[in-house]
Amino acid sequence: MREAAFVKQNKEKWIAFEKAITLNANISPDELADGYIHLTNDLAYAQTYYAESKTLLYLNSLASLAHQKIYKNKKENRNRIVDFWKTEFPLFFKQYHRTLGIAFLIFASATAIGSISALNDSSFVRLILGDAYVNETLNNIAEGDPTAIYKGGSEIGTFLGITINNIRVALLAFAFGVITSLGTAYILFSNGVMLGAFITFFYTRDVFFEANKQIWLHGTIEISVIIIAGCAGLIMGNSILFPKTFSRRVSFMKGAKDGLKVVVSTIPFFIIAGFIEGFITRYSNMPNWLAFLIIGSSLALVLYYYIFYPIILNRINAKQAGPLSGT
Repeated sequence: MREAAFVKQNKEKWIAFEKAITLNANISPDELADGYIHLTNDLAYAQTYYAESKTLLYLNSLASLAHQKIYKNKKENRNRIVDFWKTEFPLFFKQYHRTLGIAFLIFASATAIGSISALNDSSFVRLILGDAYVNETLNNIAEGDPTAIYKGGSEIGTFLGITINNIRVALLAFAFGVITSLGTAYILFSNGVMLGAFITFFYTRDVFFEANKQIWLHGTIEISVIIIAGCAGLIMGNSILFPKTFSRRVSFMKGAKDGLKVVVSTIPFFIIAGFIEGFITRYSNMPNWLAFLIIGSSLALVLYYYIFYPIILNRINAKQAGPLSGT
């Protein structure tokens, strides 16, 4: 390859990496490491084919600067955990918004299927939810309290049990990505069908409003974050199916690491959902305005953190980088 063609092919990549390391942009350690690996590969190529050229001098200088930033000037960040949720994860997650959209579509489609099936087949709900749960809920409806099932047990016990169970479901949705995206899609689909049947069951019993007002107090965050955990599984599964320019092993390792970051990000949200279910959902006599305020605030929190905040943060980061001259 001619030197001019080599520079033209890689110039934008080099400039972007130079911006990140010289202007102290909010770049994640993984992105910094990937950029450095690509840079050293290009440097080795230039050393072989373009000895003593300006391109080689530039790449040597950039590689030296990157090495210093990665290895020599590394400082321990006392607020590493805070920084992960505040900047590192939102900046990282923006690239996976499309995957999140796919996870949502799978779950929403399954919910619609579960709802339609429950409307057209009265035995479907029992098949999905089990006779014991359906019978208990029917008794609660007859007694005028369709969501009485959420009032059983102690508040702390319910909080801990629900939180642990929700995290287990999230890890399952992620882990099934090991058998490609189809595994995670199955978990999303089965949970979506269950939700559709569950909600429609209350509709067929004429307690749709009363039940949903309580269910979505905790369900708004709980269901949203299960979809996000499904996104994590799809990230890992897609890394197996679509390795792009990486070997399948390297692609899988990267996909697994990225998916795990997404799962870790959901833990505080599952704790919030568990707290709401353990301490708040049980109060079925709360005013409607308060219930809808909690539901609306929960939805806004999830949408802001996973959708809008990453977009805003990436735009700020791009503006701070600004224009920079090339080679």
